Amino acid sequence: QVQLVESGGDLVQPGGSLRLSCAASGFSFSFSHMSWVRQAPGKGLEWVSRITAGDVTTFYVDSVKGRFTIFRDNAKNTLYLQMNSLKPEDTAVYYCVKGFGTSPRGQGTQVTVSS
Repeated sequence: QVQLVESGGDLVQPGGSLRLSCAASGFSFSFSHMSWVRQAPGKGLEWVSRITAGDVTTFYVDSVKGRFTIFRDNAKNTLYLQMNSLKPEDTAVYYCVKGFGTSPRGQGTQVTVSS
């Protein structure tokens, strides 16, 4: 059974940083592509970043390029999202996803960027 547990969300001021973590279990993490998606208040799910298995290629939505970094620790079965230079428009619930779709995903972690 796929289980994804996100953590690390918080209230942060504009320009601040956060690191999100996603603990994965129930599947072969090191052989799985992984993603982060987010959902802002009143909006639909938005793909944020992806990382492949194997060659560990990364992809980002244009709005976060140069500010966010996705990486993985296969030994710990954990996916990360380092978020720097946060903006109010980054406010959302962030979800870890197995694969490049929108499910299965975890319960999410709230990121609020506000002064």
